[in-house]
Amino acid sequence: MGLPRFGRPKNGVELSPNLYVANCGPAVGISHDDIASVFCKFGELKGVYAADESGTRVIVSFSEEGSAQSAFKALDGTPCPELGGRSLHIRYSVIQPTPKDEVSDMVPVSINASELSIPGLYLVHNFISAKEEEELLQAVDSRPWNSLAKRRVQHYGYEFRYDIRNVNTRHCLGELPSFVSPILERISSCPTFKSAEHIVLDQLTVNEYPPGVGLSPHIDTHSAFEDLIFSLSLSGPCIMEFRKYENGDWHTKVASSAVSEGGSPEDDSNFLRKAIYLPPRSLLLLSGEARYAWNHYIPHHKIDKVNGRVIRRASRRVSFTFRKVRTGACECEFPQYCDSQR
Repeated sequence: MGLPRFGRPKNGVELSPNLYVANCGPAVGISHDDIASVFCKFGELKGVYAADESGTRVIVSFSEEGSAQSAFKALDGTPCPELGGRSLHIRYSVIQPTPKDEVSDMVPVSINASELSIPGLYLVHNFISAKEEEELLQAVDSRPWNSLAKRRVQHYGYEFRYDIRNVNTRHCLGELPSFVSPILERISSCPTFKSAEHIVLDQLTVNEYPPGVGLSPHIDTHSAFEDLIFSLSLSGPCIMEFRKYENGDWHTKVASSAVSEGGSPEDDSNFLRKAIYLPPRSLLLLSGEARYAWNHYIPHHKIDKVNGRVIRRASRRVSFTFRKVRTGACECEFPQYCDSQR
């Protein structure tokens, strides 16, 4: 079931037994039980619900309207010591009926790639150690970052141009940095990645995602990179969705900057949809159909729900994406998704 639907009172009715409460929730380290323990002092509670997927706004539902009114008067705009001294911003709210034809936005989240049955998708947990993770983060933090609209990036080997969604193969930035050499060696010798034994990965993009920032649906440009794409997750977890659109790429009319920085993936309902949980220190491989035909997408959430567990995204998530730059046209078996074959 999805979240209860709430909205502002209508027809001039100002009071309600339900309160919309902002500036508290799991994303700021305050559980629903913590919130309930504060509001239950004013009367019997029906429950505390997430107001949305931000993790910082909740609905507190009382049995009686008078209890909600008392809580509103006592807590609105006032620092609450029991909730970390945070000032709560409160307004009345009412339950809205759920349309009969509404489809839940929830998608089951898998832990292992094999559960998704997407050919060419692999995930190795604990590919590196916690110490190696710390060393990699220190290495990139000692180097300059380039700022995009919502995240920071570093490019090695070749720069990926977000405006054209491609690379300039005539402008090489040099070899990949030495601090990733052990990772490259481990990739080439990993039994899970038999096809990577002889490939020379020559492009690396490091992305830093603040909490709540994700990535809109896209397929890495076929003509830019060869078959194998590796993504190493550091520091924080996330959910990655995979979407296969009937008409090819997600909204080919959308500008490339929107694909990189934002845009809504919900405008097109003609797609298959699957999701996987990427924990820190895991390595994801996109190859074959997973690389060429499935859009990958990181929802713009501050919290993720995995098998009933609420997982708060860390202060940041850093990904290392390793690729091999393509020097000719792509001749893959998925022409409807391929820029070289359109």
